[in-house]
Amino acid sequence: MILAVVKETKTSERRVALTPDTAKTLVKAGFTCTVEAGAGTASGFEDTDYEAAGVEVLPGKETILGRTDVLLKVNAPTAAELEMLREGSATLSFLYAHTVPELLDIYINKRMSAFAMDAIPRISRAQKMDALSSQANLAGYKAVLLGANALGKIFPLMMTAAGTIRPAKVLIFGAGVAGLQAIATAKRLGAVVEVTDVRAETKEQVESLGGRFLQVAGNGVETTGGYAREVSAEYLKKQKELVTKHVADADLVITTALVIGKKAPILLTQEMVKTMKRGSVIVDMAVESGGNCELSEPGRTVIKHGVSILGETNLPALLPVNASELYARNISTLLFHLVDSDGFKWDLDEEITKGSLITHQGELVHAFTKELLNTTA
Repeated sequence: MILAVVKETKTSERRVALTPDTAKTLVKAGFTCTVEAGAGTASGFEDTDYEAAGVEVLPGKETILGRTDVLLKVNAPTAAELEMLREGSATLSFLYAHTVPELLDIYINKRMSAFAMDAIPRISRAQKMDALSSQANLAGYKAVLLGANALGKIFPLMMTAAGTIRPAKVLIFGAGVAGLQAIATAKRLGAVVEVTDVRAETKEQVESLGGRFLQVAGNGVETTGGYAREVSAEYLKKQKELVTKHVADADLVITTALVIGKKAPILLTQEMVKTMKRGSVIVDMAVESGGNCELSEPGRTVIKHGVSILGETNLPALLPVNASELYARNISTLLFHLVDSDGFKWDLDEEITKGSLITHQGELVHAFTKELLNTTA
């Protein structure tokens, strides 16, 4: 089976889907690996590193993709890349399939199989394949560092001969993978950390990391397959009332709230931002999905009402070495799960295969993607 990796085309993307170490494991297992020249350079991996691992390095996508069985990518393939692939080939990448119906049409017309790393079921035996979690973990860490860098004060309590410096206050919306890492990082830096989440069951996790959980009255929200579903307007109103005063006291606010298949909920309104202290900072980790802050702008840092609002759209790419290493392990683990010595097993009733396979043999086979596309049609 021939695997291929090409350069990512998304703006500011520095990750690569396959590292030399992971490629070496795949080559040893009998795969043929081909990488486009320069594909790993931004992640710190040179072409010579791949060649030493037994990978064929070639210039240009056309030659590579025309003979590929499986394309491995971080981001969704472009339409041009899909057109270069052979009919019946497969891709493994982040896809967010409901947002790219034009690509799904190509997959279906060319009878190609699309596996989405963002659709891996959140079950115990799929943890090593869970790229959303591996990348969110790094993003939560980096969000705190970016916020700390933009803040005009230090995080920890400091007692000096010139006086005592009080610790910074950090408020985090969301205690998922990114939020929990943000809590741990902010606490290690010495901040006082408060956390709010629509899922009441996260309280114990927050407190175990040293954060204070802000409890909202009500039943919160249920999760499906480890992913939060949309919350009622009434519950969001209660959450807003509870956290408004905490927002005003915070030096740094980090928002992480995402709802699969939906626009990110607005958690910080302009009125709330106006109550914040001048020089305080917001890091909106959901900005690419519409943003949790009403004033955030994708890919930009803006100052509104004296508050710096950071809208970095690709936090994991700011840590390209580790992000690529983890992602390559995620994607190779999924690949080993899907294939045997004869190729793809195509066990369409198996939970991981069923959960991550979007298109196959000219059909859209992913139930949740069908539901989302029908909802937005």
